[in-house]
Amino acid sequence: MSIGFIAFHYPRAEHFEEFIDRTRQMGDVMRSTPGFLSGGCWTTATPDGDSVVTACHFESQEALQAAMAAARGLGPVVAFDEREQRPREIHTLLRQFQLTR
Repeated sequence: MSIGFIAFHYPRAEHFEEFIDRTRQMGDVMRSTPGFLSGGCWTTATPDGDSVVTACHFESQEALQAAMAAARGLGPVVAFDEREQRPREIHTLLRQFQLTR
């Protein structure tokens, strides 16, 4: 069964573009790991400010774990710090079905 994750990030306004670059770097690492299927980054306006939503899809739990381990090697790129206004929300997802056109 394939697995994924979705993460909601809340960067401070002055770090918003930098944060998008950070998610791009993390995505490049994840994309290079075996078992990566797809991923992306979206932005949205919320009452508290702009948020960044990232999501990735993997062939298996093991592939997701390998990608997360590789991404942790980026150090400050993935670290939660003062550039974010509130903690991230990260959820692991098990795909039940897929819609395609």
